Amino acid sequence: MPTMSKKVLILLLILSTLAVAAVACASSTSGTSSQAGSTTTGNTVHMGDMNFLQSSVTIRKGEKLTLTDDSAVTHIIANGSWDGSTPKSASEQGAPEVKNVNISGTTSQTLGPFTTAGTFHLYCTIHPGMNLTVIVQ
Repeated sequence: MPTMSKKVLILLLILSTLAVAAVACASSTSGTSSQAGSTTTGNTVHMGDMNFLQSSVTIRKGEKLTLTDDSAVTHIIANGSWDGSTPKSASEQGAPEVKNVNISGTTSQTLGPFTTAGTFHLYCTIHPGMNLTVIVQ
């Protein structure tokens, strides 16, 4: 009998290892897609030192948007956009109010929900040209 229980333990160990590997593989690929050379996960937009890593994102009506700072640089996000070197704050009907949202040091902030279909604009108030277009369908 000791030989049989050893075989059962080895079989259980192998099956457990396979199950863990399958879960790890499934979770590492779910929710990730590639757009215009950048990687996005769900409704997340990543930011570098002085830019959004993508210039636009499309989400569904009622969803939220997460902005993630991948650097140690501080970003202050608001409704509006840069027009050349001039910041233009804006209040867009149907857009959630975003006013001086501080994101810094590899942190994230969730904005929304975006409850109205349309095209909305967000920008970093301290980095010229750092604009994000949010398309809500």
